Order: sequence, then C-alpha cells, then structure tokens
Amino acid sequence: MSFRELTMTDVREVLRRYQAGQSARQLAREEVADRKTAGRYFEAARACEVGPQTELTDEVVARVARQVQGRRQPEPSEAWAQLMPHKERIEAWLAQELTLVRIHELLVREGVDASYNTLRRWAQKQLGHGGPRVTVRVQDSAPGEEAQVDFGHVGWLEDEKGQKKKLWALLVTLSFSRYLYVWPTLTQTVRDVCEGLDAAWRFFGGVPLRLVLDNASSMVTVPNAQAPVLQRSFLEYAQARGLFVDPARVRRPQDKGKVENAVPYVRERWCAGERFYSLDDARRSAQAWCHDVAGARVHGTTRLIPRDVFEAEEKPMLKPAPTTSFDVPTWSTAKVHPDHHVQVARALYSVPTAYIGRVLDVRSDSKSVRLYSGATLVKSHPRVAAGQRSTDANDYPRTKAAYALRDVEALKAQATGHGPSVGRYAEALLAGPLPWTRMRQVYGLLRLCERYTPARVDALCARALAFDVLDVPRIERMLKAARQVEDEACATGKVLPLPGRFARDASHFATRAAANEGGAE
Repeated sequence: MSFRELTMTDVREVLRRYQAGQSARQLAREEVADRKTAGRYFEAARACEVGPQTELTDEVVARVARQVQGRRQPEPSEAWAQLMPHKERIEAWLAQELTLVRIHELLVREGVDASYNTLRRWAQKQLGHGGPRVTVRVQDSAPGEEAQVDFGHVGWLEDEKGQKKKLWALLVTLSFSRYLYVWPTLTQTVRDVCEGLDAAWRFFGGVPLRLVLDNASSMVTVPNAQAPVLQRSFLEYAQARGLFVDPARVRRPQDKGKVENAVPYVRERWCAGERFYSLDDARRSAQAWCHDVAGARVHGTTRLIPRDVFEAEEKPMLKPAPTTSFDVPTWSTAKVHPDHHVQVARALYSVPTAYIGRVLDVRSDSKSVRLYSGATLVKSHPRVAAGQRSTDANDYPRTKAAYALRDVEALKAQATGHGPSVGRYAEALLAGPLPWTRMRQVYGLLRLCERYTPARVDALCARALAFDVLDVPRIERMLKAARQVEDEACATGKVLPLPGRFARDASHFATRAAANEGGAE
C-alpha cells in the first residue's frame, strides 16, 4: 500500500475497527490501512487509553493522530537505493521476459549489492511485477454479514409531456439470502446513495456488517485495488451506520457477482414495458416488486426462495435499522484569508489568527460547519445562509476585535480611558442612528492622544465641547500649531510668554456703578 497521510476521517475509521476487535492484518487485507500503520495507531490508541466504549470525539482522534503522525518515516535501505538508478533497464529486461533471477545476476555483475529478495520486493513495489494470477473460490458469507451494492441503468422515466429522463437504480443484495432491494434514482450523488441505503435498511429491517460496493465516484474517489480511498461523506455514513466497507476492484465484476447479475434481471423483469410518471411512483413500484416478485421467486443459484431464507435465517442476525435519516455532509477545502474568514457555500466563517493563509478541510452539513487542519478540529460554527457570516470575536487579536466587529461601546470606553473630555467628545461623535459611519473620526482622535499626549487632547476636547465644535481635523490643526510654537521657541531660544507676576483681575479696574454714586449723593 502506497504511503499517504491519514486524515481525521481515516484515523476514526481505524480506531473504530480497533474498538470492534479487528486486527492490523485484517485492516491491511481490507485495504483500510497498511498493517504497520494500523499497528502504530493501535499502539497509540492503547497509550491514549481508548477502550471499546470510548467515544471517538474529535479530541480523542486528534490525540491519537498526533502520536503517530509525528514520527518520521524510515529512509529506504541502501540496497533499495542502489536499484533506483536501474529502474528503466530493469523494466526493459522484464519487457523482454527476462526472469528476476537473470536480472539479479546482471545487476550483481555490474556491482549492485542487493539480494534477490530485495530485488523481488522492489520490482513488486516499483513496477507492479508479481507472480502468476491465481483464482480461488471465495467462501460464502454468514447470515447478516455482507451486502453487495451496485448502480445500473434500468430504463427511462417519462413524464406527462413525453420527456424522457435516464432512470438509474441502486441495487442492494444480501449475499446470504440473495434478498434484493431496488432504489430508483435520476442521479448518482452521495446523497442518493445514502438515501437509497437507508431505504434498503428499512426494507430489510436491519443493517449488515459489511458492504461490498461498486467504484462509483459518489462512494470511492480513488478506485485503487491496493489503496482505495472512499468518498469522505460516504465514509462518514458508513461510520454512522456501523458498516465496514470493502470496495470491489476496477473491472472485476466477480468481486460483487451477486448484485452484478441482478442488474439485467431488474431491467428486464421490473422496468421493461412499464411507464412511470414520477420518481415516487417508480420507487413504490420497485419496492412492491422486490417483495412480491424478486423475493418470492426460486433463486437460480441457491434454488431457494430469498424472502423465506431472509426471514428465517438472516433477518435475526442484522443490526437494528436506523430510525433517523443521515445528514449528508459536504467536504471541501478553503483558504483562510487575512480577514480571519473562510468562504463556505457563499457564507463566511471566522478562524483564529494562527491559521491565516493556510488551507483547511471544511465539513459542512445542514446544521454546522467544522474546519480541520489534518486530524485537528480548528473551529466549529453553526451553519448560516449564503451571504451571511458567523464571526467569533475570540478569533481576532484583542487589539483588533473591537475594530473588526464595529463595537461602538468598546470604542467609547477606550476614548474615556484617555480623559473624561475625550470620552464625552467621542460619545458626541458617535451619537446618531449610524454611529459606525463616524468611527474613523474617533480612531483619529485616539491617534492624536498617542501623538500629542492625552492631557493636551483632553483639554482641547473640553474647549471644543463648550463651543459645540465636533471636528477632529480642527483639533489636530490646533495641536500642530501649538507644537510648532514650542518647536520655534526651542530653536530660537525665546522664552514663551508667561502670566505677569503682578497681573490683576479685570474687575480690579472697574469703576463704581452710577446707581451707587447717585445713592451716595
């Protein structure tokens, strides 16, 4: 299995199988993870005290992932490195049908110090060279153990206007009893798959243990026989329903032969000659046909009636069917912009400062939006409609939160901290129905306090309020003029005029009132 870093969903899948008692070898056989990789995650799970009943929360999964993914990968061996420069020659020799034994002799003659076993493993890993193909009969699954899934084109859906649409069907066959369920659909999205499987579990009255499925892009994103990658939303569905997924190999219909042969049967025996006017009409017809016709026939392989075998032997072995529908999530990636937000489905969600410029994994469903960095949950928000935003003030630096959120009260409090008159001046500026339109003037006032000292600005604000003058640029001009006078005095050595020592108040020079003079007479 080629190296790939496991994501949060992959790690949860490994831990879920660990809780189910599966071994590392079994995970390797089912292509979930490499045996050594699974072993390292099992050791990390034991170190983190993850038991069978431990809830696999995002914090638990992230803690286990950090212990494993922090380790460095081993470097290739010296013998392995010696073979890499000869890759094209070895590939050409294999094309000429030279055996690995002969190729090993030729390489040793040229000074390559690599054993035959190393060469054999290297050829399998780098060139896909293996032994002869062997076909073996796979043992039949036990009751309730396996279901096989496939998509197939079964016919056409014609509306009242005569317009035709291609009709697909999701087929689910229980491997033991051969009981069949058909879910008609017009598309093959992951939502269609989840709805069809839930409908199948309700029809069967239970859920099997394992699912062998087709390589449709709505279920498998990388259809690799050695390292398949499941679609992340579908993998979450499998985890929610307790299913272990085993994708079939590409162009290997025998891997799911029990459901593969059912596609032409459904097309000919159910859809051919029928006319459906709506999708609901087709689904009602398909369910009745599965119960009354397909389930009641004598199966060509088992020579038994699938519905009777299911009711007697398989249904008691199924896990309980789900009672609620699955909220299908959507996975995407989003870059954190300098304004601390990411855009998801035309809505904005805030992210802490430390993640600005990074690309995060985004999981969104009908209720929430979660952002992940690898296996670590970065932020969680409630889902908002397109055009809206969800912002957490704690994501901003403390000095920027009030500005970003247009917090008028916080701005008034900051101005009051520089002086009572500055606070009253800021409050007068922000008075009115649209206070945020004058917030820039208040920020300019605060910058004047930093440049010319709060005491001077507070005194000028008190004089401006006395004359009902709300003009920050004018206060700035007055402060600049006062500083210019001080600078000139310092440059020329002139002493600034001070109040006279013997200066008297103006009332001292006032004459007696005329009324008092008349009374004295």
